[in-house]
Amino acid sequence: QVQVVESGGGLVQPGGSLRLSCAVSDVTLINYGAIGWFRQAPGQEREAVSCISFVDEMVYYADSVKGRFAISKGDMENTVHLQMNNLKHEDTALYYCAYGDPPPSGWTHEVEYTFWGQGTQVTVSS
Repeated sequence: QVQVVESGGGLVQPGGSLRLSCAVSDVTLINYGAIGWFRQAPGQEREAVSCISFVDEMVYYADSVKGRFAISKGDMENTVHLQMNNLKHEDTALYYCAYGDPPPSGWTHEVEYTFWGQGTQVTVSS
């Protein structure tokens, strides 16, 4: 059973930074596919935040986080990081990491991701 595990959430003041990490247990998966980050705020639908392809390292971002968030592959081959800077109140949510093989046009579609983590809470508050 493939496991996807997120870490790095926490409480941060507006304008602050956090780095989330995602690890995939099956390292063979990193030869293809992608890691996507999604988030869900209370009372709202889950939305796509960012994605990185393991194949060509193309990266994708939601308009709401462009210029503030950066996704990258970690030093460990099965790890991906999401660096979140200039955090805002509206970034407060449960952040999920997921592994899948989405087409470039489908990186925001949850159905394209097969394995999901349990989520890590990010709270932006003064």
